[in-house]
Amino acid sequence: MTDADDVAVGIVGLGGIGHHHATRLQERGANLVGGMDIDVDARERFHEEFGVHAYESEGDLYEACDAVLVTTPNRFHEEYAVSALEAGLDVLLEKPLAHTLESAERIAGAAREADGFCMVGFNNRFADPVQVIKHYQNEGRFGETTHVEANYVRRRGVPGRGSWFTSKGVSGGGALIDIGVHAIDLALYFLDHPEVVEVSGETRSEFGGRDDYAYVHMWGDDAGPEGFDVDDSASAFIRDADGNTVSLEVAWATNRPTNDEFVIRGTEAGATFDRGEDELTIHEAAVDGGHHLSDAEIETRETDSHAAEQGVFLEAVAAGEAPSINTVEEALTVQRVIDAIYRSSETGTAVRLD
Repeated sequence: MTDADDVAVGIVGLGGIGHHHATRLQERGANLVGGMDIDVDARERFHEEFGVHAYESEGDLYEACDAVLVTTPNRFHEEYAVSALEAGLDVLLEKPLAHTLESAERIAGAAREADGFCMVGFNNRFADPVQVIKHYQNEGRFGETTHVEANYVRRRGVPGRGSWFTSKGVSGGGALIDIGVHAIDLALYFLDHPEVVEVSGETRSEFGGRDDYAYVHMWGDDAGPEGFDVDDSASAFIRDADGNTVSLEVAWATNRPTNDEFVIRGTEAGATFDRGEDELTIHEAAVDGGHHLSDAEIETRETDSHAAEQGVFLEAVAAGEAPSINTVEEALTVQRVIDAIYRSSETGTAVRLD
């Protein structure tokens, strides 16, 4: 068995999250052998900062690797994930699976036929409070989990207008597919990734296209509203085959306070997890010793969920076994829900997935 830190790993897509992944890999002592990007400036910056080769061709990178991380803009996920799988490599593909459902299905098809595996980058699952919730769920402390309130709401947090994030042709959508994908995945994770049967939703574009969009901070440079053709908020309701439900609120921008809370409701107990603060509270009630309600604050270690995700990926590559978490099939379910929310918003009706 190969040691995880001996796995030769490369990165496709060297800006943004690719840069952050490279930093984490080197901080943990992993064997980062190179990166690939079509942009010459990105290659030069990557080589100078990380001291490894930056390739113009993905084929050259693949020859040097056991595994790759694909961190390109969404529209290019299929091109590089499929080519890496066909080259026999294991792949960690950043969320979402793709920019469209059709592209996501093709990636899933390639993964089913590949010798290697594809893991999808839903890093929030690896946060310590989330793992505590899953532990208590598996122990039966919550009873049956029946509903999750999933919030990923920024008061003002539109990524740089004029970037690929705000172009539907490259991103596939706006706030819903960018950060809503995390909220949907985490909610379905708390429900053990059930069979989703019905989705009703509404997406809105109320702020990003305005000349007078007021903000204090922006993730990137602001080129103004021209070309902004994506949603900046979404509300949805999701139901599974057993009648369990998810209520979803997502926004890049909205006139309300920021909200990162996930509220898990079970028949025996519940929990509130603040994703932004990594805070967890367990809510219980009992009759022993007198009827009473209790709220237990759970303190966990501060961990880097991206680094933990990388660790699981590299260990799976080293062992030659696909991980059981963050699978392509789970990511495909999330993509189907996203697609259904967009379709529901367009038609004004609920969308059946069964």
